[in-house]
Amino acid sequence: MEETIIALASAPGVGAISVIRLSGEQAIHITNNCFKGKDLTIQKSHSAHFGYIVDGSRELDEVLVTIFKTPNSYTKENAVEISCHGSPYIVQSIIKLFLKNGVRMAEQGEFTKRAFLNGRFDLTQAEAVADLIASESKAGHELALKQLKGGVSSEIKELRTQLIHFASLIELELDFSEEDVEFADRTQLVALIQNIQRYLNKLIYSFEYGNAIKNGVPVAIVGKPNAGKSTLLNALLNENRAIVSDIAGTTRDTIEEVLTIDGVQFRFVDTAGLRETQDEIEKIGVEKALEQIEKSSIFIYLFDINELSFNQVENELNLLNTTIPFLIVANKTDLMSTKQFQEYNTQSNLECIFISAKQKSGVEEIKKALLRAIHTSAIENFDVVITNSRHYEMLVNTQEALKDVLNGIDLQITGDFLAVDIRRALESLGRITGDISTDDLLDNIFSKFCIGK
Repeated sequence: MEETIIALASAPGVGAISVIRLSGEQAIHITNNCFKGKDLTIQKSHSAHFGYIVDGSRELDEVLVTIFKTPNSYTKENAVEISCHGSPYIVQSIIKLFLKNGVRMAEQGEFTKRAFLNGRFDLTQAEAVADLIASESKAGHELALKQLKGGVSSEIKELRTQLIHFASLIELELDFSEEDVEFADRTQLVALIQNIQRYLNKLIYSFEYGNAIKNGVPVAIVGKPNAGKSTLLNALLNENRAIVSDIAGTTRDTIEEVLTIDGVQFRFVDTAGLRETQDEIEKIGVEKALEQIEKSSIFIYLFDINELSFNQVENELNLLNTTIPFLIVANKTDLMSTKQFQEYNTQSNLECIFISAKQKSGVEEIKKALLRAIHTSAIENFDVVITNSRHYEMLVNTQEALKDVLNGIDLQITGDFLAVDIRRALESLGRITGDISTDDLLDNIFSKFCIGK
């Protein structure tokens, strides 16, 4: 923390401009020693200055240097950002110059780690920075931005503060155990824990949705051979990604492609046709298709409207024996007469989408149905959506500890045992926000960041 660190903050490679970032007590002073222009040490924070980075008498590049003075910087330390021309040679030359002048290379995520350690934000917000950088869709971006603003942190910290109050009263009871007094009102403690549990349940419930949005909603396309699964995938993507053939069993392995629909990223998986087969390779493909269903947040059951009745479709879905949500899609309506289609449409109460994947009709209806199925309004409905598996694990641990506290109160166990369970809950909550952290935990989290962040 006492050393000045440096790293390339912009993407590596050739570009119009590259940005090199420094942070540390001596960041401005060291930069000033390598800068030909104004005296940076006497300039105001958040000011930019044109000049040259020089190595002795040799000019390396003309640059724009922006300075940030503690505590008004990302890391809350003195910081400098050097905008230079985007030549890898220039970038390397400037970084080498600073390394010779007492600066060291930053480790992965070290700028954000310093920001956390200096109190710039808590651990959930620090992790949101990485999620924001990695976001690939509008929905993923919005979720990360909400977390960066500290939505989950403030609520958890408030609940934890109230729980600490009761924990301290119970700990106080232990000092007066011989007098048999209760400082912590058990009724109020139960009410507080139940309130915390309700909030945690909402966060835990949001994880399945949030994790899918963050990583892309997995959608398997399944059905019998020649139902048109590959044609549907091509129609959704609007390109010829999967091989299409009249020969049943053409697709023998899964094909995965990503598509963003109205800001939500979906990962579509085209699977082998579901049927009994003696072909060993195709049999493996069928097994993979069944596996993909269980990995999906939702799957599309596609069938040839000219080959299967609704009763047969229901039987096929029952044989799958899964609780995963699904859409029923009837394909190849272009091969039916208007009368046949109308008659078929009145045969069942099953909610079905009628399409012609070959002619790309009805494909937009599938997209709309997928958005409805994964509740795109959830971002607005949830104050906070959990997207981080570490947070999810700690929330579950907290719930288990709180259940033990309630059970202990029901059984009227002594305060020392209640205190142990409350401390477990407090520790799990504290690990979410970073109020309780270890070097190993922080190293693991920030090692996943890019070097310049």
